[in-house]
Amino acid sequence: MITSLDQIVEAVRSRPMKTVAVAVAQHESVLSAVKHAAEVGIAEAVLVGDRDEIAAAAEPVGLDLTQVAVIHESSDLGAAATATALVSSGKADILMKGQIHTDDFLRAVLDKDRGLRAGHLMSHVFILETTHLGRLTLVTDGAMNIAPDLEQKAEIILNAVYLAQLLGIDSPNVGVLAAVELVSPNMPATVDAAVLATMSERRQFPCCTIEGPLALDNAVSEVAAQIKHIEGPGAGKCDVLVVPNIEAGNMLAKSFVYFAQGQVAGVLVGAAAPIVLTSRADSAEAKLYSIATAMLMADLHRSSRLKIGKVHF
Repeated sequence: MITSLDQIVEAVRSRPMKTVAVAVAQHESVLSAVKHAAEVGIAEAVLVGDRDEIAAAAEPVGLDLTQVAVIHESSDLGAAATATALVSSGKADILMKGQIHTDDFLRAVLDKDRGLRAGHLMSHVFILETTHLGRLTLVTDGAMNIAPDLEQKAEIILNAVYLAQLLGIDSPNVGVLAAVELVSPNMPATVDAAVLATMSERRQFPCCTIEGPLALDNAVSEVAAQIKHIEGPGAGKCDVLVVPNIEAGNMLAKSFVYFAQGQVAGVLVGAAAPIVLTSRADSAEAKLYSIATAMLMADLHRSSRLKIGKVHF
């Protein structure tokens, strides 16, 4: 089982290098991550964006642009569309968000003609390097689906379980988060969590155990779970945290970075190709770890399916 972000980098170093198409590449942290990825032998990049601005950002990080393909696109939307088309046409393997707003980036990803739709719900997963817990912790969805309904949460769980299995967690414990551990009709997040947990008990989800509703403390702390008398195989030791909405997930992951000085990676799961989706303010290290995670996803295909919403007689 992979327990650190550095181990993800090591896990993909023996694989053939992949090509990463970077949309709006003109930022030092992006170019530093690209440079490091090439140096450790995991990926090479095609940089899409304003050529002059890319050159200006490359100089401080020591990136030799004579060794990197650069495609000039002066507009952010144009750069996102071009980078996405490189991946959808097979000219690149991985798509990466650079210095562009997430909504503009996703507009290209979701384009019906040149985008990366694959018939699955796409969702974002933050990977938190929770070394004090002795494991990585996945948080979903804090960057794409704004207010997922019950069926969307079920698909979000499947995406996260797929990624957890790539990290060596064969049967991850999934905690569906809410503010309290008891079901309350006045708190829809608790009702969704209870339904998802019941579906898990009835084996509608493959290869995972779902607990919920759980508050954050008793999802990740066995001591807190014991104090609150929360029982179950995943109580206090959840590998995957499913948040009720995008605000909760985004704040949870960013608080880990800015309050706890933790390290994270971020990827989009469910597309036709791996997608690196990090915050523009994320460090070069976080972006490198995200590239490595996308490398882990390359050439591997999902097989798990979910039975939901239909009854066969």
